Amino acid sequence: MRHGNKVNHLGRKTAHRKALLMNLSNALILHKRITTTVAKAKEFRKHIEPLINKTKTDSTHNRRILFSYLQDKESIKELFGVIADKVANRPGGYTRIIKLGFRKGDAADIAMIELVDFNDIYVKETKEATGKTRRGRAKKSATTEESKVADTVTNEDLVEDVTEVENVAEAVEETTQEVTEELAEPASEVSESTTETPESTEETK
Repeated sequence: MRHGNKVNHLGRKTAHRKALLMNLSNALILHKRITTTVAKAKEFRKHIEPLINKTKTDSTHNRRILFSYLQDKESIKELFGVIADKVANRPGGYTRIIKLGFRKGDAADIAMIELVDFNDIYVKETKEATGKTRRGRAKKSATTEESKVADTVTNEDLVEDVTEVENVAEAVEETTQEVTEELAEPASEVSESTTETPESTEETK
């Protein structure tokens, strides 16, 4: 029985467990998401998030500390390059565990662990985008001002479009009136000619 032990040793000795976590870390850093068992994913999250947190200060000391855990130069470059830029504004919670069901062979509980900032489906709006602080107070930012400017621009465009439509409608009405007047003139001439024909016939008689 565990008797309150907070660390799951995963049925391995220390050297084997460190090697397992190192391999999982390198795989996650290079591929951004991996599939493993739920027990390994939960222990792995406690291992990888403090390492990702050290990338916020790019120093030789932090690089050497991470290299002692990872033993891979490509992973260090990826951490302090691509991942550090994505994680810069996030105060923790760099990974996400999504359960996938049970494995067919041994019915083990399988999960996918991934880096939060590299999944476009589950990305939420940041505080700067929403314009609200933690307690719900409104906060003016550059993004909100830009959105207001965009709204005014779109409103002006709509007004211009409406005026253009009105001008086109007026032009169409004028043309229709002219056409109706032109069509009405020959009809009046025909009616006059028809009225004159009886008089002319009487004169001939």
